[in-house]
Formats: sequence, structure tokens, C-alpha cells
Amino acid sequence: MDHKFEWLEHRTTTPDGVYRTLRAAILDGTVPPGGQLREAHIAADLGISRSPLREALTKLEEEGLVVKIPFRGAFVVEVSPRDVAEIDSVRLRVEPYAAELSAEALRGPERPQLMQTVEDLRQATEKNDIPASIDAHLRFHRLFYDLSEHGVLQSLWNGWETKLRLYLSVDHRTYGDNLHELVVEHERLAAVALEGDVDTFRQELAAHFPSGLRGQTGDQGERAPRRA
Repeated sequence: MDHKFEWLEHRTTTPDGVYRTLRAAILDGTVPPGGQLREAHIAADLGISRSPLREALTKLEEEGLVVKIPFRGAFVVEVSPRDVAEIDSVRLRVEPYAAELSAEALRGPERPQLMQTVEDLRQATEKNDIPASIDAHLRFHRLFYDLSEHGVLQSLWNGWETKLRLYLSVDHRTYGDNLHELVVEHERLAAVALEGDVDTFRQELAAHFPSGLRGQTGDQGERAPRRA
């Protein structure tokens, strides 16, 4: 199935402008995981040449959102339920530790940054801006890893982020008119992180991704959406 691409801002033919347009189309679900990005159709929709489009696709490939298959074209990367369940099962164990290591910084100079991610999430959900809500959602969780000053934890997050971004592009849309629930959930996580309550943080986190908690990594059937 082909998708109609439209400019989301002032028209531009630069590779960066094309990149932003395609990235938004991937994250808002216009092109779902596994969907093909047909160069000829996109170039015609946007009124551009192939050169900036190919640069944009290369950048998306470097970001891990797109895979190029020889003689077939470019496709949005697919993330399986097993991928998400495996990530969740590990996050449940290491993210509370990251929160514990980052607690002092979060209660001090970095507290405004934590609260700003929640506010950014709130603003995005009020506008029903799925790509912006995903960005804020991931920045919230990444903050614990970044501020932990623990290299292994940071590497783990870096390895997961693109898969989580693609999964959330589907998951956020399952909220429908209740996308604001995300804000409430992350307000609770922020509160217990600031209190330094690791056990409660783990419990709140577990409530957001039950598939990871159950460890059902071998089940390829339908799963309840994860939220964190």
C-alpha cells in the first residue's frame, strides 16, 4: 500500500527537511513498520529530486528507522513482540538501578530537566502529536541512564532506543483519546524516582510493560500494549 506524503511545515527541498517529513510519517504511523518507502512516489508527492530523498533515507537508515534491501528498496524497520518483551525483561531489572544511581542528580541540578520531559509529554499529548510524545517519552527514560554515569547502562539504552521508538509509534496510538494517561503514569514514575524509592519505581515500571515482567519472550501471539 502506498502512502501520500505531505509537507508538515514550510516547504523545503533540503535533505534535512525531507528527513523530518519522512521521520514524522514513520512515527505517526503514516508508514507502519514493514512499510515500503517508494522513492518515485515520495519524490512526486513532495515535488523533489531523488538526491535529497536518498540522503534523507540514508540518515533514517543510520538512525535505525529504515532498512535498505538490495533490489527491493527502503522499508521501515519491524519490531517483533519478542524484541519488546526481551527489552522489557531486562529494563525491569536495570532501569530501577539507573534511577537509583541518578537520584542525587535528579533531586539537585537535573530536577528541572526531568520535570521538563513530563511537561513536554503533556503538551504533546494535548496536541495529539504522536512523534513529539514519543520523543518526550523516550527522553524521560533516557535521562535515568544518562545521569547514572554508568557506561554499561548507557550502552544498553543506546541499543534499545530505536526499537522502542518504533514500538511506541504503534503503542501510543492505542491510547486513542486517553493519551494523557501517559502523563499521569510518568508523573508517578518521576515522583518515586525523586523520592529514591527503588522498589516502588520497579513496581510502577512493571505495571507499564507486563509482557516483560512475565518474560513471555517465546510467545508470538497477541500482547497487551506496554506503556513505558
